Amino acid sequence: MTDADLSKGELLERLRAQVTSREARLRPSPYPAPAELVGLLDGGLKPGAAYSLDTSGALLAALLAGPSADGHWCAVVGVPEFGAEAAGHAGVVLDRLVLVPDPADQWLAVTAALVEAVPVVAVRPYGRVREADAARLASRLRDRGSVLLVDGAWPRAEARVTLGEACWSGVGPGHGYLNSREVTVTVSSRRLPAARSVRLVLPSPDGRLAPIDRPVVAEPAAVLRAVG
Repeated sequence: MTDADLSKGELLERLRAQVTSREARLRPSPYPAPAELVGLLDGGLKPGAAYSLDTSGALLAALLAGPSADGHWCAVVGVPEFGAEAAGHAGVVLDRLVLVPDPADQWLAVTAALVEAVPVVAVRPYGRVREADAARLASRLRDRGSVLLVDGAWPRAEARVTLGEACWSGVGPGHGYLNSREVTVTVSSRRLPAARSVRLVLPSPDGRLAPIDRPVVAEPAAVLRAVG
């Protein structure tokens, strides 16, 4: 059967299928995200996008772990307290991790340079971020298909990921160590009008993000509560 034998509707459907197939081949796949956050992040971390994160080393490490384990290099700029040992426990492959703890006022230039070579870059901006600077970096992200994870606010971010209602456990009456934290992770996206949330353990006793299999029962003295 030739195109001349097809009705307009059938021809249009065939063209749509061809375009959809071509776009699927050209469109970069999302970078992996923790299974518990995939639904909140629309399938993963979108290439060419920036994400604004609530301040948390555990959250940042959890988001880096997926791409890192998948074979991608990652970088962290301007977060001096980000610990390599804790990141390793969270699942980040340290052999593919670049740390620039203190770039000071050169943070933007360092980040822009890393985005050219590293697929996933995390940064804590040094001072206020100008719209023009964010726009130029966004263009570079799209060209390279990289992802930017920002500790703090960022103009026109793809989504904002925040933590709340934290509940630490592990401390007994006058003894013990904090070993895990339940927390609500909320994602507010530009694409969806309503924020979505999930309750998780971050970090779990082994340092990773984990689902809550059952309610945590603890005496009041054995639980430290915090927000943020």
